[in-house]
Amino acid sequence: CDVRLTRDGHLVCFHDRRLDRTSTGTGSLATFTLAQLREYDFGSWHHSGQSAPLLTLDELLDLLKGAGRPVRVLIETKHPNRYGGAVEHRLRAVLRRHGIVANIGSVQATVMSFSPLAVRRSRELMPTLPTVQLIDLLPPGLRVRRLPFGTRIAGPGVDLIRRRPDVVRRLKAAGQQVYVWTVNEPEDVELLVSLGVDGLITDRPKEVLAQLGR
Repeated sequence: CDVRLTRDGHLVCFHDRRLDRTSTGTGSLATFTLAQLREYDFGSWHHSGQSAPLLTLDELLDLLKGAGRPVRVLIETKHPNRYGGAVEHRLRAVLRRHGIVANIGSVQATVMSFSPLAVRRSRELMPTLPTVQLIDLLPPGLRVRRLPFGTRIAGPGVDLIRRRPDVVRRLKAAGQQVYVWTVNEPEDVELLVSLGVDGLITDRPKEVLAQLGR
């Protein structure tokens, strides 16, 4: 779940900085209140064509708590954004309100970001929760043996791993776990399973679980 902060301080599940691509609204999400965002359709753009409201993180966590089985939710704080570190502070408050403060209970949380500073904030504010340093490219000088600020889970993109499958071996040899995003194609699932990654992040959970026989 990608989260962004509304103008009136609600965390909502939304990927893009702007509303235009995946809703009937237009403009930067951060400039709207939740009540204003409720006026738009966030579902019709999808291939299903079904209308849907914007989902808040509070609503998502309520749904997960009612699932009747253990669930782990991966939450990505999106940066850069208008409100900076306020996103992680608000995330801590929401998770505390739902009783998600450690790796116990029916709903557990892992916090992710492409921003090393955001990952550091998450580790400082929520030290009992796992964090993932998302990686798009391998920048010059990045030491695979050590992720920024003590993070122990790397999150490389599937395009990177297709080009550099050795990255998984190097990360795991250094004691890191590896969660790969966004894994939607069957051949990528096969590759990553063969490499021994620890987690797959996908837009197609039903199909991937079926391929894995789960």
